[in-house]
Amino acid sequence: MFSPNWRDLMVHECSPDFGASSYYLRQGCVNYVATQYDKSLRPGEINVEKGYRCEDLEHQTFPDDSFDLVISQAVFEHIFRPDLAIKEIARTLKPGGYYIMTVPWGSPDDPSVRRASLVDGVVIHHMEPIYHGNPVDDAGSLVTIDWGHDIAHYLAVHSGMSTSILFFDDLSKGMRGASIDVVVCRKIVEVPVI
Repeated sequence: MFSPNWRDLMVHECSPDFGASSYYLRQGCVNYVATQYDKSLRPGEINVEKGYRCEDLEHQTFPDDSFDLVISQAVFEHIFRPDLAIKEIARTLKPGGYYIMTVPWGSPDDPSVRRASLVDGVVIHHMEPIYHGNPVDDAGSLVTIDWGHDIAHYLAVHSGMSTSILFFDDLSKGMRGASIDVVVCRKIVEVPVI
């Protein structure tokens, strides 16, 4: 819909779960780059066996304007500094490029809530810790934020990108239920002069 020619684009997928959609991207896109935050590797280092590059979304090693499309699925609820991460994603996107993300959330009316913070290298829990599965760490990934639909405004403010939430409800495609909405950000090419 946004990038019908995605097979020819420079695509960065953040923390793929090695499931069906990531496999589809990896197999179909010639210029696909998978990254994981793998503490056993240096930033920018490649895990040749598993085929991913080590990147911290808050401090990426990619040059400016590297990608046409950046994708993440269920990643932003695990980031301590999402303001830095979205700035880095915007920096690495080419003008006109898209960032497409999913993130778990509750009711559309619930505001985002911080669950954990990182202060001077120490994790401070504001709520009972929750962990999700992590494809490169058996300990799992700590949930740092319970996002609400105010994420769209948050991302737009911190990235300068236009941001929308797409709501899907199409039983013919098997799409109905909670938390299947998609956030789409676009790096603005230039502001029109009117």
